[in-house]
Amino acid sequence: MMTELNLPPCTPRIRRSLSGKEEIFDPFRKKYVRLTPEEWVRQHFLDYLVTHLGYPPALLVVEARLTFNGMSRRSDILAYSKAGNPCLVVECKAPSVPITQEVFDQVARYNMSLEVSYIAVTNGMVHYACRIDHALRRYEFLKQVPAFKQLSP
Repeated sequence: MMTELNLPPCTPRIRRSLSGKEEIFDPFRKKYVRLTPEEWVRQHFLDYLVTHLGYPPALLVVEARLTFNGMSRRSDILAYSKAGNPCLVVECKAPSVPITQEVFDQVARYNMSLEVSYIAVTNGMVHYACRIDHALRRYEFLKQVPAFKQLSP
């Protein structure tokens, strides 16, 4: 059984694979994936974005590929605006992983190539969100992850 998270409850589909490993269904990738603590957090956070914050599922990408310093990376969750521009990148960690400066640095590196206006980090227990002002090279911590309707177009 996975850890209860500090997110609204959701009921993901879980099964045991032929090899005996637990898997969770990812409706965004449309397949079962290995159930790890980080994946547990990611699926709950995706449900939170869609069900409680109004993000259209069609505008969310899981493990979006990006390039930073010539190296291929994947962001956990990338949200797009209605205009098709990336607007929020989310980094998910397992509940046992503290949200440290290193975690913020990781998502900030991803954002150097994405240039989104919002970033968020979560371990399912604590969640932080920031609004980024690229022109002034500043960021502002937000009280909560912004709802989709609060994002700029």
